Amino acid sequence: EKSSHQKIDTMTSASNDLSAITNTLKDDVSSWEGQNLISVTQMTTSGILRLFKTAQSMRDLVRSKGGDDRLKHKVLASVFYEASTRTSCSFQAAMMRLGGTFLHVDGGKGGNTSASKKGESLEDTIRCLECYTDVTVLRHPTTGSVQQVALGDGTVKPVINAGDGVGEHPTQALLDFFTIFDELGLSLDIDNGSNTADNSHSGPLVVVLLGDLKHGRTVHSLAKLLARSSLKHELVLRYCAPASLEMPAHVKEYVEQCTNVKQEEYSDMSEAVKGANVLYVTRVQKERFETAEDYEKVKGAYVVNTALMKTAPQDMIVMHPLPRVDEISTDVDSDPRACYFRQMENGMFVRMAILALILGAP
Repeated sequence: EKSSHQKIDTMTSASNDLSAITNTLKDDVSSWEGQNLISVTQMTTSGILRLFKTAQSMRDLVRSKGGDDRLKHKVLASVFYEASTRTSCSFQAAMMRLGGTFLHVDGGKGGNTSASKKGESLEDTIRCLECYTDVTVLRHPTTGSVQQVALGDGTVKPVINAGDGVGEHPTQALLDFFTIFDELGLSLDIDNGSNTADNSHSGPLVVVLLGDLKHGRTVHSLAKLLARSSLKHELVLRYCAPASLEMPAHVKEYVEQCTNVKQEEYSDMSEAVKGANVLYVTRVQKERFETAEDYEKVKGAYVVNTALMKTAPQDMIVMHPLPRVDEISTDVDSDPRACYFRQMENGMFVRMAILALILGAP
């Protein structure tokens, strides 16, 4: 698939293979330094715990001192060929909180770059920006494009995937998992992975993924990440989507290969949330539909409102990657179980941790 925004060079499959970097990000901070972050499959469970502990220390740092200068004189290239508010701003804020700075390139239609208009390949654009910067955060509408750029022969500095079409969004999945881990007091089945806090979770972890599961790269990455992590809890993933927007087969097949995971499918939202610990809501993505008619058929299929929350478990948290349209009523915002704005703040802490680890200053 060629992007209408910018051509992608064709590369050999060997250079574009994720298997070489699967399970490479570990507890040892040296395993992170100088590395790309392209897919959740790079994470080991010990690497997840290292990231989460670092994110917690970043939260303490911001709340006590606002930040520090560990990334002073480091420059981030923030390169977005698709619209972004939260991801771009949280990466930029993360860099600045740690004393660094950033260059922002809006590669979308009407954006601030001439590169794609002149026919330059994405690889060449990123290679040029690397001459001025230390790490690149890249979002592109073509699935697999960030992987091609990062794992090809052209780039020499770390590249972080900020979303590639309907593919993956690994930093979103990591901040989502961190939010669940932190809010519910989860334990990981590794050394030092037990949560001893008063709110520590026991029993199965039941996560409902609701809404547009076909186009939602956030839920693709989160389902994979939760399934492949060594939780000390049985994981139950419940998929609740309109008929044409179900979780893709390739994600379900990936999850099926993981241990201690059950997958269930629901059409009734009120049934899906019974006994749930997490309700993860996604919007129906209008921009991914071929026609307005197709979108109109499914928009508003599920709406989380105060009526649903009255019947939902008292300890179930509600998450959303945002932006929302009408799938969560604003009346729910004041419910303490609504944690989507806490989730957004966690995004900055997790991205501070990722930048610090990759740039060798954790």
